[in-house]
Amino acid sequence: MLRLEPTVDVVGLAADTAAAITLASDLQPDIVCVDVTMPDGLLIVRRLGTVARGCSVVALGIAETDRDVVACAEAGVAGFITRDQSLSEAVSVVQGVARGELACSARTAAALLRRVAVLSTQREPAAAPDGLTPREREIVELIALGRSNKQIARELCIELSTVKNHVHHVLEKLGVPGRAEAATRLRAQARE
Repeated sequence: MLRLEPTVDVVGLAADTAAAITLASDLQPDIVCVDVTMPDGLLIVRRLGTVARGCSVVALGIAETDRDVVACAEAGVAGFITRDQSLSEAVSVVQGVARGELACSARTAAALLRRVAVLSTQREPAAAPDGLTPREREIVELIALGRSNKQIARELCIELSTVKNHVHHVLEKLGVPGRAEAATRLRAQARE
């Protein structure tokens, strides 16, 4: 159905987990739509993050239960197409994800916000001894793994500008001139 849409370029179609992973690895698409109702649906979503870096995933066929929505979000999904959405709505979701937006229904957004509220009650202390917040430490850890700001934004499901702000604050707090030095400082602290 998406092939009929002039604004969407379908580059491949896979019928099973192995084919999906192979195709994504070979083609490096911008967006992959995954039927999360398949037995390995969430496994595919997680694996895509390692074989098709920078690709965003749209979950197809999601039942808007809190459990399913949160499981998809935790696996790294950037957009949600429910079972009852029309083709035009599905295309809108794909286009939104292509623009870097989290695309979902109001009901799905509500489930995600409920999860965020639960997580906020379990939050770590505001800052570590080095002055970094848990999110800033997470970003430095991703920098140490060689991730770009854009990759970090996608992996953490936050805006690129937010990542840039965090990186700026990290460099200020650690008193280092660049990303490499921040990663080196983090590694040195881990050895202590």
